Amino acid sequence: MEFLQNIINLLNLPHIGVRDVIEIIVIAIVFYQLILWIQRTRAWRVLRGFLVLLVIYVLVNLFQLNTLTWLLNKILGWGFIALVVILQPELRRILEQLGSRGFFAGIFNLGFSHNEGEFGASVVNEIVQACEQMSAARTGALIVVERANSMSEIERTGIKVDAVVTSALLLNIFEHNTPLHDGAVVVRGDRVAAATCYLPLSDNTEISKNLGTRHRAGLGLSEVTDAWIVIVSEETGRISIAREGALTDRLSSAELRDELMKLVKDPETRGFKWGIRRQKDAG
Repeated sequence: MEFLQNIINLLNLPHIGVRDVIEIIVIAIVFYQLILWIQRTRAWRVLRGFLVLLVIYVLVNLFQLNTLTWLLNKILGWGFIALVVILQPELRRILEQLGSRGFFAGIFNLGFSHNEGEFGASVVNEIVQACEQMSAARTGALIVVERANSMSEIERTGIKVDAVVTSALLLNIFEHNTPLHDGAVVVRGDRVAAATCYLPLSDNTEISKNLGTRHRAGLGLSEVTDAWIVIVSEETGRISIAREGALTDRLSSAELRDELMKLVKDPETRGFKWGIRRQKDAG
């Protein structure tokens, strides 16, 4: 502290005491957790849309477009109230978490975890092996591979699993007449985070009528997140990947492995690097 104080004196900075340091740490933790919360929910996409409106507002003011300025003033004037209404479920969840026992443990966790590994070649091999067997047996499957966007909201619709990804586990989950076979599994890093999760169906009217609910669910999630969804058709056994609102169909096992290996090299894919969890969960 004496060394830091000497530096502050040399730079002619205001005096910083122990209380100031504590306040800075507390504020940093609060803002860090706030940013993580925004990134893990749809609040991130709403916030980005709000920021776009602010940028447009600045531009119309610079060019003195009076009519547009008046219109944006009205929109932004109600914008904060609209944000509260739109994000009401997320705000309620925060208040519920404040009253939970695990809240402070979650704060001081700071995103570090020792339960998840990196999404690597071994995970790809397990997924490909499982899909190959399910395709041959005409067993339907939905496997969501999490990337930058967090799938925490999707996980809440299912049952927590938290187990290492293996082909045997995936085959057992999607086996007919088992409690977890209906729905999707979420893969985060090298673990199956949750099973029997519900995905949003696509509203795209141009989707082929030959595609079933699984394909519509996979496409629906890929339209609103950056996740890759591996789909095995129960009717035909065909393997597909939904990503960025598009479907790559009729993949062989080798082609599926080549596609998934692209995620291994992609820094946007969630997992660990040097033992520290990447926290880029944006929407």
